[in-house]
Amino acid sequence: MPAEPKVKGPASYFPSIEKTYGQPIDHWLTLLDGMGAMKHMEMVAALKSGHGLGHGHANALVAYWRARNTN
Repeated sequence: MPAEPKVKGPASYFPSIEKTYGQPIDHWLTLLDGMGAMKHMEMVAALKSGHGLGHGHANALVAYWRARNTN
């Protein structure tokens, strides 16, 4: 049986984000939905200052959200 493919990119941070902050990824993506008009780094700063996320985790969430919502 082949191994599952390794998760790459921003989503690779998701297990650590859920464990560290005690919220599912959908919680953070819903917060980002409300910040849609902000620029990337403004969204990162809002997650860091308003919700206590570290820079890497905040950046990964924003990068994932923007990739998923930019078509």
